[in-house]
This record gives sequence, structure tokens and C-alpha cells, in this order.
Amino acid sequence: MTIDMSMPGSSGLLNAVGKRDMKFFSNRYVLALTGAAGIGGFLFGYDTGVISGALLYIRDEFPAVRDNYFLQETIVSMALVGAMLGAAGGGWINDAYGRKKSTLLADLMFALGSLVMCAAGGPYILILGRLLVGLGVGIASVTAPVYIAEAAPSEIRGGLVSTNVLMITGGQFFSYLINLGFTEVPGTWRWMLGVAAVPAIVQFVLMLFLPESPRWLYWKDEKAQAIAVLEKIYDSDRLEEEVELLASSSMHEFQSDNSARYLDVFKSKELRLAFFAGAGLQAFQQFTGINTVMYYSPTIVQMAGFTSNKLALLLSLIVAAMNAAGTIVGIYLIDRCGRRRLALTSLCGVVISLVILAMAFILQSSSSLCMAAANGTCQGVLGWFAVAGLALYIAFFSPGMGPVPWAVNSEIYPEAYRGMCGGMSATVNWISNLIVAQTFLSIVGLVGTGLTFLIIAGIGVLAFIFVALYVPETKGLSFEQVEQLWKERAWGSRGNRQSLLGATP
Repeated sequence: MTIDMSMPGSSGLLNAVGKRDMKFFSNRYVLALTGAAGIGGFLFGYDTGVISGALLYIRDEFPAVRDNYFLQETIVSMALVGAMLGAAGGGWINDAYGRKKSTLLADLMFALGSLVMCAAGGPYILILGRLLVGLGVGIASVTAPVYIAEAAPSEIRGGLVSTNVLMITGGQFFSYLINLGFTEVPGTWRWMLGVAAVPAIVQFVLMLFLPESPRWLYWKDEKAQAIAVLEKIYDSDRLEEEVELLASSSMHEFQSDNSARYLDVFKSKELRLAFFAGAGLQAFQQFTGINTVMYYSPTIVQMAGFTSNKLALLLSLIVAAMNAAGTIVGIYLIDRCGRRRLALTSLCGVVISLVILAMAFILQSSSSLCMAAANGTCQGVLGWFAVAGLALYIAFFSPGMGPVPWAVNSEIYPEAYRGMCGGMSATVNWISNLIVAQTFLSIVGLVGTGLTFLIIAGIGVLAFIFVALYVPETKGLSFEQVEQLWKERAWGSRGNRQSLLGATP
């Protein structure tokens, strides 16, 4: 069988495959791989979300933390420093040693860091534990989406990768549930931080029995093992097409002598365009405020006038539940509406909800408007208005800008650079995340909560413009077709005249 994608508009494989599109729930083996890999996403979500509630009790136990905003921000953001380092190294580890070994390494970091935090006798040991779990988070943030994407049929790849985002949001929801459940238990925050060792151990055991990514195996010349995995995913006719395209793609990369180097990402125009789109999405995901909301939602709720720790955690639990529910909507829509349209719609709602949230805090800080109200009624109404703004923000963010950056970054890079570029873009995500987490409370203290959220809304407008201009639609495309898309964007008609597989027209 010959697969020719050298002509403009050619879609040989896609047309052949489109006649028998695989449905989301039609292959239990793919779902099992997705679920097992997604435990890394769950740990990602849990370890980044649990600190929001634990911080309330850490402040009570350690006087040095209570009145020190910088130390509070460091406890929160040290996991992000670890994640940044883990993502930077995780891309190389993925390409050199495979997705499976990378996952096992992440699990070891998760378990060790959780136990260190649980036993911490002071804030600085706690910070060390946060660094360790952050390394696990960083590696997992690179590995899980790539592992899932490389095992997924193209027509449901977006939904399956978004399932990992559902696990992230589910982990955040579960962390709030654990936070609420341990409020009356001695050693409150130690239990909150320590239980993350359990799912890490579970995933470690499961991964020992699961295969390596078939694309990575084929790329490393383990063809028999790769085909054995693909046989469990596709029927015989589809398998032949997938293997032939994979073989042709691998031969092209071999012939072009692509031993992946970091500098190649900036020297190659098509790689540079792909990385710019992927890294830009990751940066804007953070600068539009999602982890400000998730890390500090109990603190934001208290800023809105609800001073009870327990009530703040309960309201934050509702916000986290909406985040997980919205991600389910995203899983349904991402392979139907497409990545680009979903992101643009999401950003419109994000900007509107951030303006509402900002106005609630601005009006609340204007004491003259509430002076005539008895017993703080005005303050209470505006407090609930702020909580409604948080909920609306999550409702718009979670189906679009939550899963889209991870789905796009799992599919826009060539095989030889997928781990490396995925790691680099995830590092951009974590650097952006770190900047936001480390500065949010300080900026609030400097300019006020309302103006801070207005600034984030302005960034949301910039994000909309970026997606509209630089992010192409990749819905339903094979990895090889996505690679050809970037060639055409980089070189125009010259890209059209070149075969994706390196053949001469």
C-alpha cells in the first residue's frame, strides 16, 4: 500500500480511516492505558491543589509562616520550581528512556515527597518535600499526555488526552475533599499532604505490567513490540495502514539524520512555529489565572468576607467540582468542535468572568457604597458575587483552556522531538505557573484584589488574539498530517510540493 500525502489537500490516510472511525468507548485496552497513565495526572492535580487547604493549617502550626507572605508563597510555589525542573529534564528522559520508565520515576518522586512533607518538623523540610513532589509533577505533566496521545487513534486523540486533564481536575477536587475531611483530625495538614503516596504506589505497580508507547518502541527499532501493542488497538486493516505510515515516518526521520537537539527547535522554521504555538498556549493557560484560582481559592473566598476555614474549603470544593465537570464537557467537545474554536470560546467567557470577579472586589473595597447597609449585608452580597465570579470563571475555563494546551502540545511535534518539545513547552507552563503563584498575593497587597483580576482579564484578551493568529486546527489529523501542516505554514507552496514523508514529488 502506498500512502501519498505529497499533493496539496491530500488526506489519504484520514479518508481511509474516516470510514471506520473509532469511538471513545469502543476499545477497552486504549481506555485502560489512558486510565493508568492518567493517575499521573491525578497526582499532578492533587499535589498542586492540596496545598490550598493545607496552607490554612500550616500557618496555624508554624508562627514563622503565619505572618510571612513570602514564606507562604514559597511553600506553594516550591512544587512549581520542582515541576519546572522535572518538565525540563522529563522531555529528555522521555525520548531517551521511554514513557514507561519516565512514569515510574515520577511515581518515586511523588511517593518520596509526600512522605517527607508528612513528617516535616518545620517549614523548610516541608519546602523540600514540595520540591520533590514537584519533580514528579513536572515529569508526569510531560509523560502522561504523550503516552496517551501515542496510543490513541487520531479521531479520539483529543478526548483521550483531555481525559488526563480530567484526572488533573479530579485530583484537585479530591484534594479539596480530603482537605475538608481532615479538618477535625489531629495532624490535619500532614494527612492532607501524606496520602498522595498511595496513588503513586498504585500507578507504579500498574505501570510494571503495561507496555511502552508503540510509537516510541517503533522509533527505537523495537518494531515487533510496537506492532504487538498496536494489534490490541486496531483491527487488521487499520493496523496495516498505521504501521505503514509509522514505518514511512520513521524512515524519513532516519534519512534526515535527526538526532534531536534543543537548538534544532529554533533553527527549523516549522519546529519553531509549532513550539511557539504550543508554548504560547501553555503560558497563556497560566497567565489567565487558573492556578491562582486553584491554589488560592480558599484565600480568595476569605478575602471575599468568608472568614471560616471550613466554609472557605467547602466553597472551594464546589469550585473544584465545577472544574472537573467542565473538563468532562471539554472531552466531549474537543474532537467535535476542534481545539481552536474551543479555546477561543473559553477565553471569551474567561475574560467576562474575570471582569465580574474584579468588580465584586472593587465594589467591596469601596466602603462608601456599603456604609448605609446594616450588619454588613452589602459586604455579604458582594462576597457571594465574588464566589459566583469564581464559579463562572471555572465554567468557561475548564472545557477549553484547561485541556486544549495539553492536547495540542501532545500532537503538534514530530516523533523525534515530541518528548523534547513537550518538555520545553511544559517548562514554559511551569515557569508561568511559578511567576503567578509566587507573585499573586504580593500583587494583591500592592494594587488590590479587584485590580489584580482586571490585569488577568487583560491578559485573557491577549490570549484570545494569540490563539486566533497562531494556533491552527489539528482536530482529526494524524501526527504525520500535523507535521505537514507546519511545513505548509513555514514554507507555503514549497511545503505543499514536498511530501510529508520526505519523498520528492
